[in-house]
Amino acid sequence: MISLSTFAQEQMPLEVGARQLNFGILGSQSGFPIYVGMDFSIRESITLGGEVRPAFWGSTSFLGLVFNADYHFNKLMSIPSTYDLYGGLNLGWDLWFGKNSGSSGIYLGAHIGGRYYWNEVWGVNVEIGGGNNYSGGKLGLSMKM
Repeated sequence: MISLSTFAQEQMPLEVGARQLNFGILGSQSGFPIYVGMDFSIRESITLGGEVRPAFWGSTSFLGLVFNADYHFNKLMSIPSTYDLYGGLNLGWDLWFGKNSGSSGIYLGAHIGGRYYWNEVWGVNVEIGGGNNYSGGKLGLSMKM
């Protein structure tokens, strides 16, 4: 027989104290922007993380540093742990280099996303966001560590 606490733990895609590596491509109209980041599970249903987002367009380069805080809806919505539905806020700092550079600054935005884990370690990640320079989409992989 499965206890209620075991059932709740099975619904969480990332256990408290665990971390996961995320990497992939960002939606963009030019260049080939990528991202690499790490999420840390600090409480049940809550993760904090950071990302680095470099991008290169000919003689212009961009570096984005992003801090994110996410709430994972698995327990609230009884979603199995092979899936992960989350939403959160991000705070980013942009730094542009080169001839046609944009404006550097600090930005606040929101995002929503989901993951599907095809095994105990690997999953695919899709996310959309808005409200800042990190608006748009992400497509990538997540690896539990």
